[in-house]
Amino acid sequence: MQEIQLRDAKATLSAVIDQAKQGQPSIITRHGRPEAVLLSFEDWQRLSQVPSFGRLLMAAPLTAEDLPTSHCHGSVPWLDRPDP
Repeated sequence: MQEIQLRDAKATLSAVIDQAKQGQPSIITRHGRPEAVLLSFEDWQRLSQVPSFGRLLMAAPLTAEDLPTSHCHGSVPWLDRPDP
């Protein structure tokens, strides 16, 4: 991934976009600090569809038998509480 200063990216935006479309994203820097990444729309779509770990857990088909109980591996306080 190439780094390019903001002023250079502005001056050559069309070329930077063409590179991103060819699978070569660019890190845009301002005063030497990374500020943004320019990547192809296709890469952005692919990356934005990746579910979070929390969503993966929520979608997992777990049953009560899949969870640890207080008689194995020590006590798990939040499992020992009675249902409200």
